[in-house]
Amino acid sequence: MAIGPDVLSELAPIEGVRIGAANAQIKRPEGDDLIVFELSSDCQVAGVFTRNQFCAAPVVVAREHLRNGMKQGHVRYLIINTGNANAGTGPDGLAAAYQMCETLSDQRELVMPFSTGVIGERLAIEKIMDAAPEALASMAPDNWARAARGILTTDTRPKGSSCQVQLGDDLITITGISKGSGMICPNMATMLAFVACDARVSAEALQLLLTETSAKTFNRITVDGDTSTNDACVLVATGAKGQVTLDTEHADWALFAEAVEGVFTELAQAIVLDGEGATKFITVQVEEAATPAEALDVAYTIAHSPLVKTAFFASDPNWGRILAAVGRARFDVSHGNGSLDLRAVHIDLNDVCIVSNGGRNAEYTEAAGQAVMAEEFITIRVRLGRGGCSDRVWTTDLSYDYVKINAEYRS
Repeated sequence: MAIGPDVLSELAPIEGVRIGAANAQIKRPEGDDLIVFELSSDCQVAGVFTRNQFCAAPVVVAREHLRNGMKQGHVRYLIINTGNANAGTGPDGLAAAYQMCETLSDQRELVMPFSTGVIGERLAIEKIMDAAPEALASMAPDNWARAARGILTTDTRPKGSSCQVQLGDDLITITGISKGSGMICPNMATMLAFVACDARVSAEALQLLLTETSAKTFNRITVDGDTSTNDACVLVATGAKGQVTLDTEHADWALFAEAVEGVFTELAQAIVLDGEGATKFITVQVEEAATPAEALDVAYTIAHSPLVKTAFFASDPNWGRILAAVGRARFDVSHGNGSLDLRAVHIDLNDVCIVSNGGRNAEYTEAAGQAVMAEEFITIRVRLGRGGCSDRVWTTDLSYDYVKINAEYRS
């Protein structure tokens, strides 16, 4: 089950990036489950990774190789398997992550590995070693859609985005793919995302752009409140276009950053639209908070409430659950001792005001609330009346199918 149309937009190739795929029979007996990205020698690579303390072995190795690449040279390959997360696997898992890299290069530090799937099971590295030649033989610049399908786990559909932006004389192309459907509450980026552009960008500016952009997009989605052991997001700049290296001081930087954010936003929202068992796409917008942290905490308190999420699944306008979630959020104690002036709080569902002046809005009707709750796309807008800060997150409802998918995940 997923929300909205199942349409993968056309994904433009990026000069300096080739992609190969193969079936290593880790996740499924047929279809791709091993993906390889080959990057040109001029590429700059940036990455952000999960903050889960039980991070997977490939995350440990990818971080290490990214740091070494920024100091000594360039990352040349990304290798991704699905079906096995290689997380919670101890020293053997770490050795397998290094072996993944060695299947592509004698200089393993030139390779960043990524895995997704079941946690706590041994990675069949021999299957990856056997399938790697097939992936390398299939290398092509237009394999983005194939890669988008090959990295899926419980996802019901591939996720990709592509755009172009004119920067001076250069038409810059940005293309990306992501995967994720459950265990989604990123604390950096998302389950897995790979984005590339053909612009020339300094290493420092690229990493800053990735960090700031993922914070506004992938770090603002949640399906179930669980942060994965394997979250990773990579941004590549091949340098194939542009005579001038972009950095934060360049006149076109804001335009470029906006285009990158557009791709990231589409990829992040695609994960929510394909949330496990999801039937509703919910935007939680919090305004008039005392601090940015306060706005975000209120938004996540609403988005993570099982009672709120199940009410949306049932299309039940039980607005008291939203009110209760707002009331139990953490408020900045330096502003009014953290106390909430209930008379200043307003809560809307789309264009229907449900709460004002400390309680049910005088003009609210159950029929109006029911009409909104029956829609697929719903915005919860909360105005706290405490300051000028705002933030928002994107989330889903919680359905029978979510429980079924996760109860039968290893069956």
